Amino acid sequence: MTVSPVNAIAQTLAHIRQTLPDTVTLIAVTKTVSVEKMRVAYAAGVRDFGESRLQETIDKQALLQDLPDITWHLIGHLQRNKAAKALEHFQWIHSVDSLTLAQRLNSLADRLPLKPSVCLQVKLMPDPSKFGWAGAELLADLPALNDCSNLNIVGLMTIPPYGLAPAVTQSVFNQTRDLSDQIRQQQWSNIQMRHLSMGMSDDYPLAIESGATMIRLGRVLFGDRN
Repeated sequence: MTVSPVNAIAQTLAHIRQTLPDTVTLIAVTKTVSVEKMRVAYAAGVRDFGESRLQETIDKQALLQDLPDITWHLIGHLQRNKAAKALEHFQWIHSVDSLTLAQRLNSLADRLPLKPSVCLQVKLMPDPSKFGWAGAELLADLPALNDCSNLNIVGLMTIPPYGLAPAVTQSVFNQTRDLSDQIRQQQWSNIQMRHLSMGMSDDYPLAIESGATMIRLGRVLFGDRN
């Protein structure tokens, strides 16, 4: 008997949840995914949704106003000229990838009633398609980031280059965890390292082994994107 797409999403979510530690939050990545499929994931218990495009998110939020307990996560690259809109529509921004962007968000967030939660995106292997700090660059920028008191800096995010051998991917995740530990030991007043946002459909088990607290799953839940 053929499993319907609705049942397939629910069954996949149930299977993945059985393997997840309680410390890990599953973020359903819904870039190009229909609102109908998002409602299926919501009915199956998902409350955290990750998007990459601002206008697509705004359109979906208008159609999902009856689901007010969704937490929206921006996981794609954020241009500085869209920072104000991003703060209006996302509770979490995982892709803060430069000091300039962090300072821009901090300035804008001064007018907000709640601090946005942000992760600092790191790029620990060369990859022309990705953004983020190298490890040494981030360590050098920590004093200035600590002055961004309107941001709730809660951890690191990383995306390894595509096509790596599993052992190399694991090494990237381990390096991210070690960098987080190093920052935590410095005991900054406004920088917390409570979260590691890392791991996607192909590599999330490796990320969990390395201490991920947030995994970002799209294709494994919803199938290939259009």
